[in-house]
Amino acid sequence: MVARIATVAFQGFDVLDVDVQVQMASGLPAFSVVGLPDKAVAESRERVRAALHAMGLALPPKRITVNLAPADLLKEGSHFDLPIALALLTAMDVLPLEDMAGYLALGELALDGALAPAAGVLPAAVHAGARDLGLICPATQGGEASWAGLDEILAAPNLLALVNHFKGSQVMTPPDPAAARGQVKQSPDYPDLADIKGQETAKRGLEIAAAGGHNLLMTGPPGAGKSMLAGRLPGLLPPLEPEEILEVSMVQSLAGELTDGRLSDRRPFREPHHSASLPALVGGGLRAKPGEVSLAHLGVLFLDELPEFQRGALESLRQPLESGRAAIARANAHVTYPARFQLVAAMNPCRCGYLDDPAQACSRAPKCALEYQNKISGPLFDRIDLHLDVPAVSPLDMDLPPPAEGSAEVAARVARVRRMQRDRYRAVGAEGIRTNAQADGELLDEVARPDDAGRKLLLEAAEHLGLTARGYHRVLRVARTLADMDGAEGVGRMHVAEAVSFRRIQPGRGTVAARPA
Repeated sequence: MVARIATVAFQGFDVLDVDVQVQMASGLPAFSVVGLPDKAVAESRERVRAALHAMGLALPPKRITVNLAPADLLKEGSHFDLPIALALLTAMDVLPLEDMAGYLALGELALDGALAPAAGVLPAAVHAGARDLGLICPATQGGEASWAGLDEILAAPNLLALVNHFKGSQVMTPPDPAAARGQVKQSPDYPDLADIKGQETAKRGLEIAAAGGHNLLMTGPPGAGKSMLAGRLPGLLPPLEPEEILEVSMVQSLAGELTDGRLSDRRPFREPHHSASLPALVGGGLRAKPGEVSLAHLGVLFLDELPEFQRGALESLRQPLESGRAAIARANAHVTYPARFQLVAAMNPCRCGYLDDPAQACSRAPKCALEYQNKISGPLFDRIDLHLDVPAVSPLDMDLPPPAEGSAEVAARVARVRRMQRDRYRAVGAEGIRTNAQADGELLDEVARPDDAGRKLLLEAAEHLGLTARGYHRVLRVARTLADMDGAEGVGRMHVAEAVSFRRIQPGRGTVAARPA
């Protein structure tokens, strides 16, 4: 008899079926795992043997073969421990074969039989629901799995509890979905925009970026407050909607970054160090795990000291910024992760940082500034919607009274504009479009077409600034957001004018010190 247990393998964001088959035959005692297992799966033999011993069971002195089908698919990860153990228990007649056929299982086994958390429980639960199966997973991840809406989830603390459940001597309580979601209150958790004195233009640009989901680049000397502004952006963004929570959490689950299996409505805010490699940003490595761009899905990716990142790592952002997904191509695999993130970056105008201050600028100015800014390629520069000049803060600014508006007031306006955009794109049947920054093609022409005066100004600005077609469309997106912030039905000349003011001449195509009007 061959015992079978259903489980899954992960190939990027795709969940693939794996059939764990166990056969016990006469012959010299042996325990082999076949089906292209990696090192972690091959070592599961010893973890399973120890877990069974902790229950008082020993493997029979037979030739035991565990096959992970399909055999040509690479099996990676420790989550195969539990299905292998369950298949062995089924083959040993400890568990009923007919009951186990209705479940999909995954989890890592400790040597004492306890079930440890495994990456990917949430997408596995969604996949189990699509196959009309129940799910067996570790107890700490039962709340995470419950968000998939399954009828039956067995979240067990250890292997013995599972055996007792199927024997009828113990009943496991189904996990509560409400307990899985962290009750998040945004405002108290984030630094307040009221802490920043002065920088009114930069605050305006930050609100526009939050309202429309636009990419943002802040340029200014050290100590001007660029990082402070970026750190307050998450407090301006609306919480994730239920379907967005599921999207974000599935990526975090695959990366093993869901704390205690709890889902949250916080928008991700990722800020990798400038020493981050290309695989760290985009994803990759031996198991092609999601990178920072995917972990920032539906949130913010903040890159401080932008020119200090490796050139190849920065260029790898171009495709995800356009397509909203990260495609990782390897010789043995081609995987894709979602990566619809908002890029926020900060940089100094030159290496020393004091280009605009003759008293502190180095002797190589302005040539050093041109060389420094040219580390950002034209195509990447062109994908940034808003270019903010953040000047140095003077002592007089520091002596000003606290601003009248803080994050709460700005966040309320941002939420209103975001709802307006969501309703607009739902009304025209644009599935998946949530913000103006995502509108493109005919949809963008339909919702952001300016009036005659605005169109004339945009054409003149495009010729004067040398805007590419991409830059032209990004100005339209920002103008549409500005119109939404004003509550205007259409895009007018003043909206186009302000949107154009946030475009900056590409490095090398004009004077280094050129700034928006």
